[in-house]
Order: sequence, then C-alpha cells, then structure tokens
Amino acid sequence: MATPATTARRPDRPHRHDTREAVLFGGVYGSVLASSMVAALTHYGHTTQSSRRYDAAWLLVTAFASALAHGYAHYIAERTPHRRWDVLRILGEEWPLVVAVLPTVLVLVGAGLGWWPAKDVEYPAFALNIVILFLLGLVTARSGARKWPAAVAIGVGDALLGVVVVVANALIK
Repeated sequence: MATPATTARRPDRPHRHDTREAVLFGGVYGSVLASSMVAALTHYGHTTQSSRRYDAAWLLVTAFASALAHGYAHYIAERTPHRRWDVLRILGEEWPLVVAVLPTVLVLVGAGLGWWPAKDVEYPAFALNIVILFLLGLVTARSGARKWPAAVAIGVGDALLGVVVVVANALIK
C-alpha cells in the first residue's frame, strides 16, 4: 500500500507533467496564441498571399519560442537538482503548444498559396480556434464524468472564455 511518504515526488527528480495536463495546457495556450497572432498581424495590414505565408512562418516561430520559454520556466521554477538531459525532456513536453497552432498555420499557408482568399482569413482561423477550445472543454468535461449536457455547457463556456481572452489580447495590442 502506498503511503504519502512513498508517493510524494522525490526532491532529486523534476516534476513530470502528465500528458493530459500538457495537451490541455498546450491546446488552450496554442489556440489563444494563434488567434491573437493572426488578429495582430491582420490589424497591421497583412492581407496579401505573400504576407499570409510570412504570417504562417511567424506564427510557427512564435509557437516554438513560447514553448521554449514555458519549458525553460518550468525547468527554472522547479529548482531541484536535474540530471544532464532533463532540460531536453522538459522542453520536449511543450510539444502540444506547437501542435495547437498548426491548424491556424495551415489556414494561413492555404491563404498564402491561393487555396482560398488571403483577405479576411482571420475569421475562419478565429472560428477554428474557438472550435478547438470548445472541443478541449468538452473532452475534459467528459473525461471528468460529466453528463453530455453539462459537458457541452462547459465546452461553450471555455470557448466563450477563449473569445474574451483573444479579444482582450487584440485590444491590448
């Protein structure tokens, strides 16, 4: 039988974030980041095909930089003795943030390649990210044993909260 003393985190080992936590955090953070970036870039006149390809590249660079910063912050915040390769493992755990921006990158690349109009592409990108936030809320609620009506309500609430955060970010920038 496990006791609190045997199940507690060992001080010589860094905290491992479970996959579910990392996927949810990265999914939410990446979706909000992608929507905010597209809104900010569009606000500054980026509406041509070439600028949308440029926007896609910058969104990827920003996602990688954010993932690195977040992983590095975890590494520093834990303040425990680390093994030689722990920093790489900790940084690698930030992959969901980068994956979460890929649908928006695809929308921007598609606009940049002429698959659809480059002008006003921020609206489908924004809608796509709100759907992702809704689905993350829904899946989380269902995995928490919520019934379907409650899970849908939680998903809607999470999507609306995402809208508020993205709009606030757009207004601040």
